Amino acid sequence: MEVGGGCGAPPLLLLLLLVGLGGTGGVIPGGGGRFFLGGGSRGGKNCPGGCDCDREGALCRGGAGLPRGLPPRLATLSLVRWHIDVLGEGSFRDTPALQLLLVTAGRLGTIGDGAFAGLALLEYLFIEDNEVGTIAPTALRGLRGLLYLSLANNRLETLPRGLFQGLETLTQLDLRGNPFQCDCRLRWLISWLGSVAPPGESGRCRGPPHRQGTPLAQLQTRDFHCLVSELRPFQSLPFSSLAAEPFALGGHPGVALAQPFAGACALLEWDQLAGRFRAPTIINGSSPVACHPLQLGGALLVVVAQLGGGSAVWRRAGGPGGRFVRLQALGSGRLRRPHAVASARLGGHWYLGVADSSKGGTSTLFRWGGRGFYPHQALRPWHRDTHLEFLELGGRPALVVCSGTRRPLVYRWSGGVFAPHTDIPHVPDVYAAKHFRLWGHVFLCLTRFLGDAKVMRWEGSMFREVQQVPARGSMVFQPLALAGQRYVILGNDYAPSRVYRLGAGGHLEPTQELLAATPRAFAPLSLGHRHFLVASSFKGATQIYRHVTVDLGS
Repeated sequence: MEVGGGCGAPPLLLLLLLVGLGGTGGVIPGGGGRFFLGGGSRGGKNCPGGCDCDREGALCRGGAGLPRGLPPRLATLSLVRWHIDVLGEGSFRDTPALQLLLVTAGRLGTIGDGAFAGLALLEYLFIEDNEVGTIAPTALRGLRGLLYLSLANNRLETLPRGLFQGLETLTQLDLRGNPFQCDCRLRWLISWLGSVAPPGESGRCRGPPHRQGTPLAQLQTRDFHCLVSELRPFQSLPFSSLAAEPFALGGHPGVALAQPFAGACALLEWDQLAGRFRAPTIINGSSPVACHPLQLGGALLVVVAQLGGGSAVWRRAGGPGGRFVRLQALGSGRLRRPHAVASARLGGHWYLGVADSSKGGTSTLFRWGGRGFYPHQALRPWHRDTHLEFLELGGRPALVVCSGTRRPLVYRWSGGVFAPHTDIPHVPDVYAAKHFRLWGHVFLCLTRFLGDAKVMRWEGSMFREVQQVPARGSMVFQPLALAGQRYVILGNDYAPSRVYRLGAGGHLEPTQELLAATPRAFAPLSLGHRHFLVASSFKGATQIYRHVTVDLGS
């Protein structure tokens, strides 16, 4: 197949010449026939107003709408400066013998599905110098004998996939003069052009900027990066939840959900038979604000921090589906209003940190002693702590503690305890801090009570701001890994939550929005090649999203 224009279009040049003669008659060679234009009656019987007709051809100029009453045996039809908004299905079914059709210099804007249905004999189709911006995928359906097609000098930014399917006889194609956006929507066309003879003048890119002016003939499918990932709703659970933390034991992953209104901890696990998630395991309590799962010695422990009734550590007896038994009370007399729980392995021992948000409470570090967690260190009291985060800074364990009454405080591990090292300046109202590592650097995502969220980077002795994200109404700003990709999700109580992809230097690049009501935590969960995100909801239904990869070029 030869694709292009230029000197390969004698029928069009002759046709335009005849149009310029104003209907003196002429002959166009092609397809073995003779096509006559002009030289006949103007208007009258079997010739609409504004048209010149003879026995086999019609030339219509300066009108509007599809001309009606044309001779049914017309072989050629030319519509010049003829204004048509839309070519709908079967627009030319009354002239089934057409072999050449020209629509030029008009205001045609849309070519609909099946616009040329019934024109099985059509060999030459010129839709040129119009305002065509939309063409339907099956607009050319049924043109089994088409030899020459021109869509030159229109307003086409893209073409629908499969537009040229079935045009087995096509020998020439002209796409010049269109403002093509050479993105993933046109990848199929690049592939199609590459499967035929050299495309010649097949058009140039108007955008995106890095491809402006590039001939389509010079592009290859490998130039397009069209695989994108997104989160799609998968399952809605009929209960609210506050905290959500993933766990895995014996190859069985799950998510622990704190349900303060229901007074329980639910362990969300996959139901293989139903193909959905369910919460068969319940730890009953009073008002749990955190259900922190922890694997110790092959057993699954869940630390249940409660606003009333005392906090405790529970242990699952047996494997998946086994019941939980109470192992110990936690911090009797020490924890007045626990707000968050975190754990880390330091120096060969497991430690548990609990942030206490009561006016006179003290956040406490507990150490595993073989049969339970026992108090190890009391952090600074009287600060209404809301969150703590274990991390590593400069090769040493560290701890970041957030509070509603002071700037976040960074502790460094020294002599078996955490000693205050520095604070994080200019952010006095941080609710929570979550960290991630990227290219050897440590970053913190700070959620604030009133101000915008911030991304901070550790610079050797202190954290410095690298990005600020509008976040009014947000209570969670959480980095996570899902399906091998790195994300940060900003939950919001009054607007859609926003998903960001981690870019170079830890910069956040927005990707999509999630309609999750009052989210408080996000937990990634992977089952083989399937990847999910659990979004807790303080006032609505807990939502589960599935991570999918989409090919924008399909």
